[in-house]
Amino acid sequence: MKFIGAHVSASGGVEAAPVNAHRIRANAFALFTKNQRQWVSKPLTADSISRFKEISDELGFDRRYVLPHDSYLINLGHPEAEGLEKSRNAFLDEMQRCEQLGLQLLNFHPGSHLNKISVEECLDRVAESINGALEKTQGVTAVIENTAGQGSNVGNEFWQLKYIIERVKDQSRVGVCLDTCHTYTAGYDIVNDYDRVFEEFDRTVGFSYLRGIHLNDSKKPLGSRVDRHDSIGKGLMGLDFFRRFMQDVRFDGIPIILETPDETLWAEEIQLLRSFE
Repeated sequence: MKFIGAHVSASGGVEAAPVNAHRIRANAFALFTKNQRQWVSKPLTADSISRFKEISDELGFDRRYVLPHDSYLINLGHPEAEGLEKSRNAFLDEMQRCEQLGLQLLNFHPGSHLNKISVEECLDRVAESINGALEKTQGVTAVIENTAGQGSNVGNEFWQLKYIIERVKDQSRVGVCLDTCHTYTAGYDIVNDYDRVFEEFDRTVGFSYLRGIHLNDSKKPLGSRVDRHDSIGKGLMGLDFFRRFMQDVRFDGIPIILETPDETLWAEEIQLLRSFE
């Protein structure tokens, strides 16, 4: 079974997210548990936490299929000590918020070397950052999102995801989220070479580590390393890819999240994707 939703607004409190997801007939969703543009936010209140859980349950959302996203400011591979410490503290706060809300996953971009350290050094720092957060939390899995490889971002190649995972002490609490736009623009031709790409992913990383999908079309071409999402069927990837994806049982039982740019189309996109099953 496919669990499909979108990254919905939590404006007014995290308890708004399941309501917004229900409106688009989703059975999964993503959210920010704090303001993604700020380093520090007020703690979650006991009322918000209880209302989030109650509303999620009332609307039939299984919290295993909620995929929160951390702040865009965080760089767990930061080359400088001050930036790294700030990012690690913020990431721990995000993990603790998920713990409070009863959520089992936290999606994050691995980081950037900022052209100051090697790719491997950056990846080592990401793994160390994950280890630190896992030691201080329970029950939440750190989910590494692959990137398009824009700028100095790491995580755009499958071997880099595996490199991080291999250096995490508790590998039961680390996983991967594949973003289809990022995968395509990173140079993996999931449109014309679908089987080969996912076989390579399985060999290099392993489907056992797949914890979520960001399902997006792309405004930019294969291998461009530019991160520009498009609405389903309106970009360069074509509907045939999404039809094939929806019929692929390897993507059952995990949250599949739209981060497509036109939120007025989310309900329609979910309906379209369901028609392909």
